[in-house]
Amino acid sequence: MKHYRKRIVDQILQDKLESKGAVLIEGSKWCGKTTTATQIARSILYMQDPVKKKQNIIMAELEPALLLAGDTPRLIDEWQLAPQLWDAVRFEVDKRDEFNQFVLTGSSVPIDDMATSHSGTGRISRMVMRPMTLFESGDSDGSVSLGELFKGHWELVKDHGALVENPKGLAVKSKLDISKIAYLICRGGWPKALGQSDKIALKQAYDYYDSVVLSDISRADGVIRNPQRVKLLMRSFSRFIASDGKISNIRKDMSYNDTDSLDEDTIYSYINALKRIFVVEDLPAWSPNLRSKTAIRTSDTRHFVDPSIAVAALGIGPNDLLDDLSTMGLFFESMCIRDLRVFAEALDGTVYHYRDKLGLECDAVVHLRNGSYALIEVKLGGSEIDDAARNLIALSSKIDTDRMKAPSFLMILTGTEFGYKREDGVYIVPIGCLKD
Repeated sequence: MKHYRKRIVDQILQDKLESKGAVLIEGSKWCGKTTTATQIARSILYMQDPVKKKQNIIMAELEPALLLAGDTPRLIDEWQLAPQLWDAVRFEVDKRDEFNQFVLTGSSVPIDDMATSHSGTGRISRMVMRPMTLFESGDSDGSVSLGELFKGHWELVKDHGALVENPKGLAVKSKLDISKIAYLICRGGWPKALGQSDKIALKQAYDYYDSVVLSDISRADGVIRNPQRVKLLMRSFSRFIASDGKISNIRKDMSYNDTDSLDEDTIYSYINALKRIFVVEDLPAWSPNLRSKTAIRTSDTRHFVDPSIAVAALGIGPNDLLDDLSTMGLFFESMCIRDLRVFAEALDGTVYHYRDKLGLECDAVVHLRNGSYALIEVKLGGSEIDDAARNLIALSSKIDTDRMKAPSFLMILTGTEFGYKREDGVYIVPIGCLKD
């Protein structure tokens, strides 16, 4: 059996099982849900087993308790093939009155037969699993901990981070150069891409994209969609990555290549279908308490669950990104958002973005449940870093600290070599050094 590479959600899953009867792991196909769940499961029901799939679905209708019998925690993989299992699991958890009973995994949100189902509150805990971060894939050395920054100090992991002297003082040093970052954006965080040749690794995102276009999006809600239209939508969506990307603008972009373009309501339905199968994961807006009455833009920022999906949709590769650093910067931002989301959940937090009508922005706000938060800008490198630092300081000064906490720290997440703390207090952290 292939060696299991530890994931950040391992501990999250363990903690949730210790306090609930069942845990639902949701997330995109190929991100590793089943592999992670099998590490903790003591018995497994594979609903998609081609030999037993039809039988399992019938049994779920007639006598679901038989499918749930087995050593605990019992894994029910791709449970959404028989949505009635949801109520069966909830009922079984109630009956047993014990924690650590079931793990359910699914790569789509079922819509049939769920309207009358119990929410599962108090019995079934939910968690989202995403493709691997650079730290999980071994591409980040983990010499800077997001959690330790929230505690108020810079952690240097001596076993991983190389400490070096530079003109700005003691720092960490990333092993990733810009060519490697371009490759990692295109490779994505797909577990099956690790340990492969570059050619095979880069092919994983394209295979995933083809699967979404040809079949998965139609399975999301049972609506058969034209693959060519799905391609056009995903290509246009990719061009608006890391921006607010209004539906009207996406439609206009699509119309350049499709004379009989989709109306806005249909585009909404396509995007919602992509959200159901965890392909699209937009970033919501943050609404802080401000001293001034600045109008905050509340539209979401467009993101795929992994930047490699956008790369595949546009049919490009690492060299194309290196030839267009402006576009690469947007895809780099999306990769950083992917990693920050995983790290934030490990810290019991959520990631947002901030934009106001005066032009002030913050690419990522990591907000923890205890009220602590960090303001983060994402920049590939270059002269943008100084502007980003001024931006963060300006936003920080607008926070009404009589009504909410001051930010725990300000950080610029970069594709540069060195990480250090500036004289103005802003942390410069290479993505190749960050961990949870």
